[in-house]
Amino acid sequence: MGWHPLLPGLLLSLPLVTGWTTSKCLLTEGSQLPLVSRYFSLCSVTQLPFLAVCFSVTNLTQTLAAVPRTVEGLCLIGSVSSLPPDAFSVFPGLKILALNLHLTELLPGALRGLGQLQKLSFLDQPFGKKSLFLPPDAFGDLISLQSLHISGPCLDKKAGVQLPRSLQRLAVTFSCLQDVGELAGMFPDLVQGPSSRDPWTLHMLDLKFNRGLKMASPGSLQGLQLETLNLDQTHLEAARVKDLGLQKLDVLYAQSTVVAELPAEAVAHFKLQELNVGRNKIGYISQEALASCNSLKSLGLQSTGLTKLPPGFLAAMPRLETLNLAGNQLQSVTLCMNETGDVSGLRTLNLAGNGLRILPPATFSCLPHLRELMLQDNQLLSLEGQLFLDLQQLETLHLDKNPLLNLGKNWLVALPALTTLSLLDTQISLSPDPGFWGAQSLHTLRLKLPSLPAPSVLSLPMYLTSLELHASSGMKPWRLSPNVFPFLETLTIKGRGLKLEVQNASEVFPTLQHLSLLQNSLETFCSQDTSNIFLWQLPKLQSLKIWGAGSNSRPCLITGLPSLQELKLESLQSVAQPRSVQLEELVGELPQLRALQLSGTGLRTLSAAAFQRLGSLRVLVLYTEKDLVLHDSLREYSPQMPQYIYILQSNLACQCANAWMEPWVKQSTKTYIQILDRQLCLTEEGVPAKHPLFSFLWDHCPQTLELKLFLASSSLVFLLIALPLLQEVRNLWIPFLQALFRVWLQGRRGQGGEGKRFLFDVFVSHCRQDQGWVIEELLPALEGFLPAGLGLRLCLPDRDFEPGKDVVDNVVDSMVNSRVILCVLSGQALCSPRGRLELRLATSLFLAAPFPPVVLLAFLEPISRHQLPGYHRLARLLRRGDYCLWPQEEERKDGFWAWLRSRLGPLGLE
Repeated sequence: MGWHPLLPGLLLSLPLVTGWTTSKCLLTEGSQLPLVSRYFSLCSVTQLPFLAVCFSVTNLTQTLAAVPRTVEGLCLIGSVSSLPPDAFSVFPGLKILALNLHLTELLPGALRGLGQLQKLSFLDQPFGKKSLFLPPDAFGDLISLQSLHISGPCLDKKAGVQLPRSLQRLAVTFSCLQDVGELAGMFPDLVQGPSSRDPWTLHMLDLKFNRGLKMASPGSLQGLQLETLNLDQTHLEAARVKDLGLQKLDVLYAQSTVVAELPAEAVAHFKLQELNVGRNKIGYISQEALASCNSLKSLGLQSTGLTKLPPGFLAAMPRLETLNLAGNQLQSVTLCMNETGDVSGLRTLNLAGNGLRILPPATFSCLPHLRELMLQDNQLLSLEGQLFLDLQQLETLHLDKNPLLNLGKNWLVALPALTTLSLLDTQISLSPDPGFWGAQSLHTLRLKLPSLPAPSVLSLPMYLTSLELHASSGMKPWRLSPNVFPFLETLTIKGRGLKLEVQNASEVFPTLQHLSLLQNSLETFCSQDTSNIFLWQLPKLQSLKIWGAGSNSRPCLITGLPSLQELKLESLQSVAQPRSVQLEELVGELPQLRALQLSGTGLRTLSAAAFQRLGSLRVLVLYTEKDLVLHDSLREYSPQMPQYIYILQSNLACQCANAWMEPWVKQSTKTYIQILDRQLCLTEEGVPAKHPLFSFLWDHCPQTLELKLFLASSSLVFLLIALPLLQEVRNLWIPFLQALFRVWLQGRRGQGGEGKRFLFDVFVSHCRQDQGWVIEELLPALEGFLPAGLGLRLCLPDRDFEPGKDVVDNVVDSMVNSRVILCVLSGQALCSPRGRLELRLATSLFLAAPFPPVVLLAFLEPISRHQLPGYHRLARLLRRGDYCLWPQEEERKDGFWAWLRSRLGPLGLE
């Protein structure tokens, strides 16, 4: 496959797993399997809680040592010649095991300890003719095994391997099998011996793609009870199956074999319920063969060269429910004989790809029980109204890839039970009349919009639950009617020929849960200003898929979808104008998003900023993104990062900016990161090196010129930072320490406490820019006479400081001689050196003085806590409520004065 893992992965929060590393395995949970399913395709795993696939396996013990013991599905791809004893005994909960290791033998006890294993596969190159030795008791411990699949390797014809009684499916495909009788030597349990009492029963015996299989020795599977036998892509005549000695056979698949006529004798011998002989050159069905098929419930005759059906075709098979006639040359279909009046129980009929041009009114007159009708890929020009009169129970109708030039009003009124209609790739002229459809129960509609010279209104059934619209570019846009689809849950829009009012999408689609925008420019759905935000605000939307087809000139921010859980963005990078984007330009506030998949979006940088708005994200998958740089801010943000990050078929930039990742991943226990790519960095001469990315970074980055420049520039930056600190020590900390010493000395002399006489009631700390508010608002309210004012003595620096005295001494003496310190704070005050000095002195006196003053904070505007100097010292004031925000609204200002009086009242200052 050419995959090569480059980065170890770590995982937490799995059962009994506290953290693990592996360099060759990709892990996922069953619920996330669709996101990485292409890497599990060879394993054919099902939905299990915990799955692992390991690539390039050469040392089995070393690979398995790094895999968590709780995996339930395991697929190994590589080259290992033999399987040692107890190879998987440390995985007692393993349920699915697929081995594509070019194995030649299994040593005794290799599968010991796998008592819960349900599915086992041995895979190799098809038709490679490599032998695989299995000891007779190889599967002795597999008491729960239900499916055994051997694809590619050849088994010894006399291996005598014992099968578990629990086995239900046996597949031997792409192998050296030439005679079905060879299975009796490989697996003698399949054949009932003279002393056998209970016959062996299998749900499925799969022998497909054995190109050398031509013979079926008589009695070679004597006594076997079989439900399904698959002989697809073999050279064994289906008619010879009746000589195998099978006690029972219900279903026979023989597609693309050497069948030249219906195996009527085999059908009659076993009373088959299902027969599929599609893709065989049959061409003609005789009446004699048809008479032997009365037991069939399902018949597959697709692509068999039929040009006509024999008379009484359906009447000869009264139990038939499913009939597949697709891909033949039936220019006309005569299924119903009007003169007999017989009624068929057929439920599914496939007539696709037959070149049909006209269907007579009585074509389906004998099919009152038909539920599904497939007529796609024909040459139907029109459908007469009488055609569907007898299909009262029809639920699904496929008419894709037909011209269908003319359809009359109420053309579906004869189908009261129709729920699904597909009209893709047709030339239907859609009528704006709401009665055009006629079907009252229609819930699922797939439709291609034809090109029109002028804009038109598309009238659709109101009660649809699923709608797919294909609108070609270059045409005049259509508009939808009605204005509201109250029950629509799934909407797919392909192309650009549909005009929707995105501003009121939540009103038009109030119940929409799944939205797909394919080959569509996001400019239609995004605001055109500088913000460029996705405008479809859909409160119940759970999944969103956008495929831009390389036509978006700038990123569109997907945000404002409170219920969105899955988001998939593909081909958003403009082919004509490629540009680099960051994740925060693509994804905004999505509080419930759990899975995010990006492919071809132009993503270049991944930092912690984007994840701060994605608190519920568990899985991030990146496909085909080039030269990724993972910012080292992710290292500090790792506890909040997604639990799984897959970087697949994408490459990291060969830059030292990514060098931090290797040591971080080895120590992280929160995030599992997997990078699969065949990436090699360039040497200094521009030639691809033999070492992978992280080896390059680790070996070369510490010696680079960039690192030396970084160290030198860092030293310079620290020096420049230290200069203002030294200045602040001189201007702030020395006066601050002097003030503390003076306060302590006064306390020792008994000058503090309740008996002290204060010169001022309130010291008002403020900057010059806020002086207008202090004089116009605060001064009348505090110094004014009752009842308007409180009659207090305020200390204002510009008015009450002693002339000629040092500013710092004035501030310290005024604070010490005031009962209350009121700090008026604004953005300008915090930028003022004296304002910051007064605030720091006030909070320090409040925390350290023997008799601390009362400190109050009045905010003239909202200020972030990060702007406050020494926020940890102000936290006590903020928690006590000794602060208030000056409101801009006139009616709320009384609340501010009420707060101030409540704080001054207990001090006797009111």
